Amino acid sequence: MKKITCLFVGVALAAAASTSSANTLAGFEPKVSVGALAGLTGFGADVSWRFHENMAVTGRYTDGLSIGTDYDEDGVTYDADFDLKASSLKLDYFPFGGRFYLSAGVMMPNIEANVVGTPQAGGVYEFNNQSYSAAEIGSVVGNATLTDGTQPYVGIGWRSSHEAGFATFSELGVVATDASVSLSTTRNLEALDPALRADLQAEEESLRDDIDIPVFPVAVFGITYTF
Repeated sequence: MKKITCLFVGVALAAAASTSSANTLAGFEPKVSVGALAGLTGFGADVSWRFHENMAVTGRYTDGLSIGTDYDEDGVTYDADFDLKASSLKLDYFPFGGRFYLSAGVMMPNIEANVVGTPQAGGVYEFNNQSYSAAEIGSVVGNATLTDGTQPYVGIGWRSSHEAGFATFSELGVVATDASVSLSTTRNLEALDPALRADLQAEEESLRDDIDIPVFPVAVFGITYTF
């Protein structure tokens, strides 16, 4: 998927570069839009350059959104507070030369959480069908990551970047995920006990399966001004 997205962006940029000068001669005037937005990855801003009647390049950054959730796994409740932020660089293709566009590019999301595990009853943790006393191992803490690094992104949207002035815009898309979970005990007994370490790793895999989804939805709505 990453190779397909990069190939699409590369081919489209090459085509735009070869036709932009001819398009300008034909009467199209390139425009720049700046926007403020809110969405599923937080609040932020973007800048879009409509350099061709049918194409634009858009950069975006969002941050400042947190989502608290919990997971029950084999008698342990894991509390997780996910912080969401993302930056992206993408090519927008306007097939009809108007407002509707298709979008492809790369996103650098960072959706991760600090995790605290609490035994549901009796002060006993159960990992991989093995019981461990909280008095013995202490608390269980760690972190969970839904997606991080550079990931492919595709979407569709509606934006009046060919007309000067204020307007609203919206976009729906998906970004690839790569879930991971890391757990440890506050007394670090797993460093001395291979069996505990193996059971914690099995618990990590189980939690990873709980949060793992093929893609994370991206939805934004904002206000933009086009120069």
